[in-house]
Amino acid sequence: MRLQRTGVILNTENHEACVTFYRDVLALPVMFEKQEGDFRLTCLEFGGAYLMVETGGVARPEGKRIAENATKLRFNVADLEEALGTLRAQGIEASIERNAWGATINLFDPDGNRVGLREEGTFRQQAGE
Repeated sequence: MRLQRTGVILNTENHEACVTFYRDVLALPVMFEKQEGDFRLTCLEFGGAYLMVETGGVARPEGKRIAENATKLRFNVADLEEALGTLRAQGIEASIERNAWGATINLFDPDGNRVGLREEGTFRQQAGE
């Protein structure tokens, strides 16, 4: 098997709010959009892959527990402090959590899906790069 591209499909209840979050807050460029009746999808660039935000999900704005959504979207950034400032400037409450293996910012998208930010430098060190 020769994979050509990888992606993640995220079914959402609040499609437009989630697209706004990933497009405007996390700055993922839109590749294309499609609508057929009530079904909508927006495909965004996702670091060499794609994130396809589709309708058909169930929201829990206060945040989904791991038992409800075992997947977490992780975005590595150059500077975690800068990322925190960007989030706060857009009205998103967040903080940096420091661990022995590195630091992260953990938050939820508008549907309550788990999202994490981590510094690329500490990730590379852990990976032995």
